[in-house]
Amino acid sequence: MMRALFSSAAGMRSQQLMLDVTSNNLANVNTTGFKKSRANFEDLMYQTIRGAGAATATGTEVPIGIEVGMGSRPVSVQRIFLQGDYTETGNDYDMAIQGRGFFQVIRNETEYYTRAGNFTLDSEGFIVTPDGYRLQPEFAVPVNSTVNIDTGGLLVAQDQDGNTVGSVQLTINDFINPAGLKSIGENLFQVTDASGEAIAKNPGADGAGTVLQRWLEMSNVDVVQETINLIIVQRAFEINSQCIKTADQMLGVVNNLR
Repeated sequence: MMRALFSSAAGMRSQQLMLDVTSNNLANVNTTGFKKSRANFEDLMYQTIRGAGAATATGTEVPIGIEVGMGSRPVSVQRIFLQGDYTETGNDYDMAIQGRGFFQVIRNETEYYTRAGNFTLDSEGFIVTPDGYRLQPEFAVPVNSTVNIDTGGLLVAQDQDGNTVGSVQLTINDFINPAGLKSIGENLFQVTDASGEAIAKNPGADGAGTVLQRWLEMSNVDVVQETINLIIVQRAFEINSQCIKTADQMLGVVNNLR
């Protein structure tokens, strides 16, 4: 009887985490470049009452044993790096990555990576994120110039007469295991031992994505799927709580035996 109580409590804790993950996904449905997360679970240890293959009193073998599980627990929250939808903005400094890879930015002399390409200019003409972190490699756009970026990441600044006044080759950074990156908020990711080191590539080369100017990649959250997940979480939480209630009622029956 006590096993049911502990197993159901573990199940309720698991569903609570699933609700937290789903709620965060829905909260970021309109966040540029956001990648949804998925909670992964595993079953807990089992109590073996009788092992499979055990000998019986008559000398035969038991083909199937008796094992009772002790519930579930979360094992990871996995970031899903599926491509989000694109939206055309017409803004010269908006960029979207079509395919694999991340933009690199600098914050407090530390390198971070992002899929959000909603860049703008700071007071010195450098291309920066909405929070002021400079895109790498750094490039100061000359005053009164227009910027064009091809799919290969070559950024060219031209004056009003069409003359080139500056250029830079943008790079895309890829990882062996993007899901191992650490999310730190502000649409930024940080390298970890699990992700591996960043591999800088030219857009479109060696499997790296290409750059689309005047486009943005939106969140890859599927609202319909997340709503279904909410229903599943709610029902799973309810049925686990019902198991606890039933186990408690059965314990009450035992306690009232005369």
